[in-house]
Amino acid sequence: MSDLFDLTGKVAAVTGGSRGMGREMVLAFAQHGADVVIASRKIDACEELAEEVRDTTGRRALPVACHVGYWDQCDDLCETVYGEFGRCDVLVNNAGLSPLYPSLYEVTEDLYTKVLDVNLKGPFRLSAAFGKRMFDSDGGSIINVSSVAAIEPTPNETAYGAAKAGMHAITKSFAREYGPKVRVNCIMPGPFLTDISKAWDMEVFNAKAETDIALRRGGEADEIVGAALYFASAASSYTTGAILKVDGGAGWAAG
Repeated sequence: MSDLFDLTGKVAAVTGGSRGMGREMVLAFAQHGADVVIASRKIDACEELAEEVRDTTGRRALPVACHVGYWDQCDDLCETVYGEFGRCDVLVNNAGLSPLYPSLYEVTEDLYTKVLDVNLKGPFRLSAAFGKRMFDSDGGSIINVSSVAAIEPTPNETAYGAAKAGMHAITKSFAREYGPKVRVNCIMPGPFLTDISKAWDMEVFNAKAETDIALRRGGEADEIVGAALYFASAASSYTTGAILKVDGGAGWAAG
């Protein structure tokens, strides 16, 4: 039986791709045969990972500076990918922003707008731009990365949770818009121990995990890879519009 997760000859673009779960997805895609596009606001981190991908897998890796909160930069990313590779088979909308704030009353319009721009506006535009190109050619897969905050938000992540709930909506609507050639699915992570978790009170988190998470711990960044490979590859050929919870059996958000 052929490898269901084989991505040989494919091109995969990952936003927020230079660190955390995005980094692990980039490495996994390359290890399974894909050329990769690493997009993030900080080009230095993208270039560093691109070099690692080339050295360890022999695959092509293109670093691109992109702030997904800006509509024109989303369009520029799409043009850059197609200009370099002539195709894109997998898009992962992974870039996210969840800043801390003292209280809901103290959330400013600027902060609210930034959170919605990065977590919802960007994925919407990227899905539209890449999705149309995929639909007009050989098809592809779009993978959105949301959060359990979309369904169980704490007061510390209200705007973030609202944006991620919106991501669930665009997952289902884009699946209909670009089917049957483009599959659009969503990974809904629970508490993962990435850069964002550095702001958590880990003593409180670990105590809560013992009672509220079936696996009694937070996830490691590379534990997102199985879900990402499933949605990126032919293994999910009859799956679209799906939202896959990857949270260790948790029913709450980490904030």
